[in-house]
Amino acid sequence: MSTANDDPTIGRLVADASRDISALVQSEIALAKSELKVSAKAGGIAVAMFLVAGFIGLLVIILASITIAYFITMTGLDPAWAFLIVTGFYVLLAVALVVIGYVKIKKVRAPTQTIATAKEIPAALKGQR
Repeated sequence: MSTANDDPTIGRLVADASRDISALVQSEIALAKSELKVSAKAGGIAVAMFLVAGFIGLLVIILASITIAYFITMTGLDPAWAFLIVTGFYVLLAVALVVIGYVKIKKVRAPTQTIATAKEIPAALKGQR
């Protein structure tokens, strides 16, 4: 048989629920930290690998440029002119990329509709329109 003393009070139920929610939140935070630690480590290793690959790619471009210049000298052209031709090609490529990038960046516009909608959110939350 159950008596009135066996029934938990509302205060006790609220305290228990609060404690359980707090424990759940702390457990979720601990889980998130452990997952982020693993992800951050993997991400750091990936970034390092990309940087090393980029550096190796840069070395390949330099060596390929020298190779191309030496192939041009096989035509009988002086090495200085051959290297100047390769350098000129890279200058033209850089100029073309800058021009294309400039044209693309001129097309970037602010998200006006999103900004206008975001400005309406506070009034909507207050029940106004």
